[in-house]
Amino acid sequence: MLRLALCFGAAALLFGETADSVLVVVNQASPISRQIGEYYVARRHIPMSNVCRLNAKVDEEISRNDFDKQIAAPTADFLRSRHLEEKILYIVTTSGVPLRIQGNGGPLAEAASVDSELTLLYSDMRAKPHALPAGIANPFFGKVGAVFRHPDFPIYLVTRLAGYDFADVKGLVDRALLARNRGKFVIDLKATDSTPGNKWLREAARALPRDRVVLDETARVLSDQTDVIGYASWGSNDSDRKQRHLGFRWLPGAIMTEYVSTNGRTFTRPPDTWNLGASWSDPKGLFFGSPQTLTADYIHDGVTGASGHVYEPFLGYTPRPNILLPAYYRGRNLAESYYLAIPALSWMNIVVGDPLCKLGPP
Repeated sequence: MLRLALCFGAAALLFGETADSVLVVVNQASPISRQIGEYYVARRHIPMSNVCRLNAKVDEEISRNDFDKQIAAPTADFLRSRHLEEKILYIVTTSGVPLRIQGNGGPLAEAASVDSELTLLYSDMRAKPHALPAGIANPFFGKVGAVFRHPDFPIYLVTRLAGYDFADVKGLVDRALLARNRGKFVIDLKATDSTPGNKWLREAARALPRDRVVLDETARVLSDQTDVIGYASWGSNDSDRKQRHLGFRWLPGAIMTEYVSTNGRTFTRPPDTWNLGASWSDPKGLFFGSPQTLTADYIHDGVTGASGHVYEPFLGYTPRPNILLPAYYRGRNLAESYYLAIPALSWMNIVVGDPLCKLGPP
């Protein structure tokens, strides 16, 4: 029985993880989107028949109407016309494809990330479009023993290839192909916290091999760590975090997550002189309307996978590190590891990275 269970587990993790299960979405109006798409398709040997070319606005933020007409509808038409609805499991968007959808009647009423909305395209094509506003429960959340396949899970797993420039994205793609299961998982708690956040971080540490975990529960902010393969923290929501960059040496394949409301708000590069703001009321500390950390900084500094939020997600809808890090360590690919850990779709979350990236066996 044990041998059978192990074989089934291995088969489950391998199911669908091929280049022909990936759809790449390119915005023809954006030179960097075309460049990233061409590079990724070549490096991952994605079939050219799996490249969906849109003509959308290049703004990071778009209206709900523009999302429906310029992104969702043509992507659905592409999948149907090539009979790819079932075959595609992962959708990859690229820099130059809009990032955020504006809310109507307030910033959160119908606001969401473009990528999170695209996860529901599978079910939208098979039934009536999902309801708005508010998040939709992620059917894959927490299903750590399940095979991700259709129609069992009526969603696509959507990740984004994005950074401050093409060099950042090229580095991300190249590192994904070099990923190995080695290095340290660095987990940094906030000194005092009455929410479940620290609990999830402690559970993540307990679920990983003790000799591969660096856990800090003090007010100290961990920095200058070497050989890092995974990282989870409060980011700039830890009041003791003062610096924008941690000075980590990231291994190829390294992933990160943090409890930060607006870290995926933009992929526009700040001035090198910008640092984390002390408060929301100090305009000198704001960049794109926020004083908080940026997902794009982690990509620039060398991670291979990252999470972020385009607007306020609330703590309960951020990726759960106690699911994300163990799933990735045990052999799930990047896309499945993150989406196992994300509770809601049609929400604020983004996942940056090559969906097929994986560490391999421990």
